[in-house]
Amino acid sequence: MNLILLGPPGAGKGTQAKRLEQTHGLVQLATGDMVRAAIASGSELGQRVRAIYDAGRLVPDDIIIAMIEERIAAPEAQNGVVLDGFPRTVPQAEALDRMLAEHGSQLDHAILMEVDEAALIDRISGRFSCRQCGALYHERTKPPKTAGRCDVCGATEFVHRPDDRAEVVATRFAAYRNQTAPILPYYRARGILRTVDGMADIDEVTRQIENIIA
Repeated sequence: MNLILLGPPGAGKGTQAKRLEQTHGLVQLATGDMVRAAIASGSELGQRVRAIYDAGRLVPDDIIIAMIEERIAAPEAQNGVVLDGFPRTVPQAEALDRMLAEHGSQLDHAILMEVDEAALIDRISGRFSCRQCGALYHERTKPPKTAGRCDVCGATEFVHRPDDRAEVVATRFAAYRNQTAPILPYYRARGILRTVDGMADIDEVTRQIENIIA
């Protein structure tokens, strides 16, 4: 079973992808994580991606497609994948179909997580994480129980992702509206597009997704 989760930045795609990975044995292919790993590597590719990503722009198709194709071909992905952050454009959607066909597979579901844009920008721009263990927090809705100290590991250093700044998030939303939203008719025409309420409680979103793939 192969799925993609669609929706703007911060809609909760990563959270739901991890749940699908755990409950259905799918491999989560999170392009955001793959891009950040490339940046952390310090390679020439990573340096190219950093400039693009920090500006809130989308990484070029050729880079993302090469990353995804390599992962889809890996043995651990033979039982299916859940894609988070890809495809973002119609050409990527078409490339994904070709990739899967070459491996004797196909996309089974495209699930759109619908959200309120203004509320989501507030949600994203306020989040930060523990530098040591990666635990996630939010300035207003989920601060550490003890100010300045991680609830999980006790560390005292926190980080804000550069692409979580409000102005960068707004740029990413504009990119989503202009480039990614047009792929919805592509999947609707194929009869595999379904919608869930991305602003609902996390468990409720999971329940809605499970109803779709059951």
